[in-house]
Amino acid sequence: MAKLQAHHVRLTTFIHATEDEDKVLEAIATFIPEEIDEDDVLFDVEETTGFFGNPIKVVNVEIKRSKAVRTFLKNFKELLSEEDKKYILGNLDEKVDDEGMLYIRFNKQKAYLGEAKVDEGADVVQVRIKVKAFPMRKESVVKAVKEWLEE
Repeated sequence: MAKLQAHHVRLTTFIHATEDEDKVLEAIATFIPEEIDEDDVLFDVEETTGFFGNPIKVVNVEIKRSKAVRTFLKNFKELLSEEDKKYILGNLDEKVDDEGMLYIRFNKQKAYLGEAKVDEGADVVQVRIKVKAFPMRKESVVKAVKEWLEE
């Protein structure tokens, strides 16, 4: 069984002035398994201003502890549909950077409804997974993610 190993996971999204903050937080919660201890989830909301002066909140969630990261990855893979796995695999070279970070964006509206649906639009929850691979090169990370998603 190919298991993906990761240093940490980060989720980011924006709460626009027109959005219900609780609903956006529920969308992020779709990706965080209940088995993960609250203390293992670092949660930060930063207030900022948009291009037209509108208030925006940036939500950042980070999971660093090894056991919590493993639990997240197991749950995350189960959330992905076969269609989304194929999409990620087909675009894997663009989804992994030179530092070994895997980037996947999900539709925020669908996430609020409890569904993880890959989306390249603007209104998304971004999931970034810092993959452990040896040697730490983009090719190694792409190979590890490919094996993990294909099994």
